[in-house]
Amino acid sequence: MPNLLKTAALLSVISALLAGCAQTGSLAEDTRPQDARNDFVPAHSDFTAMPDGATPTDRWSGVLGGAAYRIEVPTGKWNGKLVLYAHGYAGTGKNLTVQDPPIRRYLVDNGYAWAASSYSKNYYDVRAGVEDTNALALAFNDIAARNGRPLPKPSKTYIFGRSMGGHIAAAAVEAETLATANHKVRYDGAVPTCAVLDDDKLWAYFGAYQLAAQQLAGLPAASLPVTNWPQIVGHVRTTLFNSTTSFATPTPQGLLLKDIVMNLTGGQRPLFEKGFANDGLQNVVWGTFGDDGTVRGILNANVVDTRGVRYTFDAPEGVVAAFNTSIGKSTPVPDANRLRRDGLRWIPKVHADFAVPVLTIHTLGDMYVPFGLEQSYLARATAKGHANLLVQRAIRGAGHCDFTVAEQVRAFADLARWVEQGVKPAGDDVATPSTVANPAYGCAFTDNDFGADDVAAVKAARAPGKLPACTARSESYAFGS
Repeated sequence: MPNLLKTAALLSVISALLAGCAQTGSLAEDTRPQDARNDFVPAHSDFTAMPDGATPTDRWSGVLGGAAYRIEVPTGKWNGKLVLYAHGYAGTGKNLTVQDPPIRRYLVDNGYAWAASSYSKNYYDVRAGVEDTNALALAFNDIAARNGRPLPKPSKTYIFGRSMGGHIAAAAVEAETLATANHKVRYDGAVPTCAVLDDDKLWAYFGAYQLAAQQLAGLPAASLPVTNWPQIVGHVRTTLFNSTTSFATPTPQGLLLKDIVMNLTGGQRPLFEKGFANDGLQNVVWGTFGDDGTVRGILNANVVDTRGVRYTFDAPEGVVAAFNTSIGKSTPVPDANRLRRDGLRWIPKVHADFAVPVLTIHTLGDMYVPFGLEQSYLARATAKGHANLLVQRAIRGAGHCDFTVAEQVRAFADLARWVEQGVKPAGDDVATPSTVANPAYGCAFTDNDFGADDVAAVKAARAPGKLPACTARSESYAFGS
């Protein structure tokens, strides 16, 4: 029966793709600004063993399809399993660099091989990320053989991604990706971390946040995009906050915005206050305001849709209703991110249509890729009938991806045990508002014990006294299979 369901799902995706092709007829595929950005430079070089690493490894690097790569395999005790690591957004520069997985030490010490691609383009190019990561997975054995170490085909292949790489990891196991990707890989499980799990909703969040800020500052926008944002941002900031450099002290109008943003990003929950006052991360979010809706040239037309957004804040219902009636909207161009005949969509979709175990982790205070995306991912997985294959965990952090290595290791280890032994791990209820709002929420899977590979920024952000503490690690807010 499971195989029949998988086949039916795949056929439905193929049918949709064929329908899309029929609609576009014989027209040539259009191009976009990203297609003309071809001056990227894949930077690769030999890389060294882990500092103080006890496990000897073979390490190979090179260029594949315009992307740099790294591969590491334990020398004497490879367990036959391969983990693909998908890195996060790397900006808009020309240099393409490979990032090592944050759980690298755990992987090699436990017998796993890993591989990571730089991707062949920068910008928010998830399509390139999926294709280049898949191409590297398919080339793993050939690369090993060329380096004098013939290996059997991996018995299990996993994908672990971070932020934009989490989008890549989630998209990689989608039925639509299996049907439309040029490089097809059937992963056995995925760990999207701090991930963009609802591509459309993330851009809607940025747009809705900007529209609400303008409305409350007395500069309402009729619609998005707003071309004069650089000229008005100063007025918006000084109207909503008592400082031009900090989000920590909102004015009365700013407090209304804070309420709105809380509800746009997942509702009342621990760490939201800290996240909202995280100046560095908020500045990144506000840096998306004023964009034209094409995700900086990844698309040709506006994809931002705020028509279904309901703005809620602490005020009489009539005031809230009037605000929602009068606020500007962003209406997307139809099919701005349509199915294509030449492979994946330009921004691969995350429909939550997967047939393998998926385990996610997300910090509660993340203002950039908000926790609320976990809620919409669960809703879509439930609608598709795949909620039994999804485990989600809340982490008590106030930044974007500021996980400890221990939290990431536990997520991957539990996912692998689930795939290989059938032991479904525990997770958090992300959907029940009263549960998410409980002050102890997120305690079950938060681990502030630092190890040798935790970076200084995470140690600083999660140091004792920085965040509300759990009086005891409360397993009562986790639920199992």
